[in-house]
Amino acid sequence: MNKLLNSMTSQLNVVGQCKKYGISIWQCPQFLFLVMGAAIVLASATTYLIGTMYNSDPESVALVVMILTIFLLVLAFVIMQSFERLAETNRLKSEFVSIVSHQIRSPLTNLKWIVELLMSGILGKIDDKQTEYFKILKENLERMQELMSELLTVSRIEATKLVFRREAFSLENMIRDLINEFKTIAKSSNVRLEFSADKNLPRVYSDPFQILQVVENLLYNAIRYTNFPCSANENEKGSGKVIVKLFKKGDAVACKVTDNGIGIPADDQKFIFQKFFRAENVRRYQTNGSGLGLYICKSIIERSKGKMGFKSTEGQGTTFWFQLPIIKK
Repeated sequence: MNKLLNSMTSQLNVVGQCKKYGISIWQCPQFLFLVMGAAIVLASATTYLIGTMYNSDPESVALVVMILTIFLLVLAFVIMQSFERLAETNRLKSEFVSIVSHQIRSPLTNLKWIVELLMSGILGKIDDKQTEYFKILKENLERMQELMSELLTVSRIEATKLVFRREAFSLENMIRDLINEFKTIAKSSNVRLEFSADKNLPRVYSDPFQILQVVENLLYNAIRYTNFPCSANENEKGSGKVIVKLFKKGDAVACKVTDNGIGIPADDQKFIFQKFFRAENVRRYQTNGSGLGLYICKSIIERSKGKMGFKSTEGQGTTFWFQLPIIKK
């Protein structure tokens, strides 16, 4: 009896159930059931009032309305149970991904250290062919570590457990530093990297570490997918180009990252922020990638109470943009 009462109390605790599944109250099965129940009761009362206006026998009207109400409540309960099972499955999936990612991370780190130790020659001299194989192994380990890190971030986002420390910071200074870091990568890819910012930009309010990941991802993608033949003259018209612009827009600071690369096919654009999605032309051009980066970026921006979007034309280039709220004086 106590177990039954505890189960009923738990089910009626809408806020607790929402936290358990890591979803908003508007998506919570228990809350949706309460809303549906209230709507059914209201509809039944309205039906009874209208029925008594056209039928002289209120008892028969009440019986019909009662049967209809019970049927609709049972149907709502069955639907709610289905949603609850889906929510529980999603929660278990996120927990599984998080546990597996944590467990795999340590062995990958150990393997990377061992490979680096072997490559150093401390344990014995290695020839050029062995060094080549070790480099391939190290690159693949780094790719697996990056994937594990992205999976962990996604699981934390879905479980609303992603650490988010909001503070005021200069987005301009952050991007300038990143531009300097990416210049070598851009030059080796024959891509010109340009940056411009409005004067006296206000500080934004968010988690600087998370926003750093967003900008890094956008810059990396822009350079990687700007597919042009190499040229000795970096000012040549046909070379790749990535332009980063920073400006004030209303009560926000906006950032645009524009490239003249391969673009995104029109049919794929509606899926671009979904998990594990990669455009068809990107898969043909570049096989590496998990399809999680843009999903993570948009989740971080939205959690910062900002906005994110893009415009793209296949074969001409893409512009990704985001806005972050400013600190009001």
